[in-house]
Amino acid sequence: MKIRVSAVQYHLHTIRSFEDFARQAEHYVKTAEEFGAEFVLFPEFFTTQLMSIGNDQGHALSIEDLPDFTEQYRSLFSNFAKQRKLHIIGGTHVIRKGGNLYNVAHLFYPDGRIAEQPKLHITPTEVKEWNMSPGESLEVFETEKGTIAMLTCYDIEFPEIVRMAKAKGADVIFCPSCTDDRHGFYRVRYTSHARAVENQVYVVTTGTVGSLPTVDFMRANYGQAAVITPNDIPFPPRGIMVEGEINQDMVVTADLDLELLYQVRESGSVTTWRDRRTDLYTDWK
Repeated sequence: MKIRVSAVQYHLHTIRSFEDFARQAEHYVKTAEEFGAEFVLFPEFFTTQLMSIGNDQGHALSIEDLPDFTEQYRSLFSNFAKQRKLHIIGGTHVIRKGGNLYNVAHLFYPDGRIAEQPKLHITPTEVKEWNMSPGESLEVFETEKGTIAMLTCYDIEFPEIVRMAKAKGADVIFCPSCTDDRHGFYRVRYTSHARAVENQVYVVTTGTVGSLPTVDFMRANYGQAAVITPNDIPFPPRGIMVEGEINQDMVVTADLDLELLYQVRESGSVTTWRDRRTDLYTDWK
């Protein structure tokens, strides 16, 4: 089975209304649709662009205000998915539950269903500056094109959680990301490659580009989309099926052949998934 995926290098800039945000998001969705994509990935924290709309005093909104857009955000992307028959990983959006803030990846199905995966590992900045809370469980998601997982940015830097996702059946890891400099970007990028090699899965990742001058901690962005593969004969030698131009406003698209994953797991140059020592360490309980 093959899956065509598009990943959006979302350009952050100051906007004046939710309608501005909706038009920009629709542009990317339409672009992916024109490329024949079946899955579309948006970056982590791309809805922070809504904070630049500001309040009546002309000041940017705070992270505490962002959950107020949740209903509009969910309705917008659910309609995109249904109208265009796409699976959309709507990046992440900050929601409020029980008085706590969570950074949550959303999967919008073509039939109108909406699935959620809170970010499980929270960075020091998210804790200190935005008072974020971590999610408490990992899910994988069945689609008509296979089983996927959504692990956000920092999550991909922890090998245990990706191994759990693979053990639960995920063949494709979608990793929305948001990094502000090269150091953060390459942490996510290099560990995405490691997770693809360790578990013989695809990793689809992307990040925000541009800037939000009025929004604290979103003034700088360093991002690039990529579709990352295991490093074995059926795949590109560098383990990169496609990648965007760093910090450019663009969409990248590639076909994922799941059959190739099954082949290398059984008879590849190395069989890292099959050869793991579960007598010494477990996948998950």
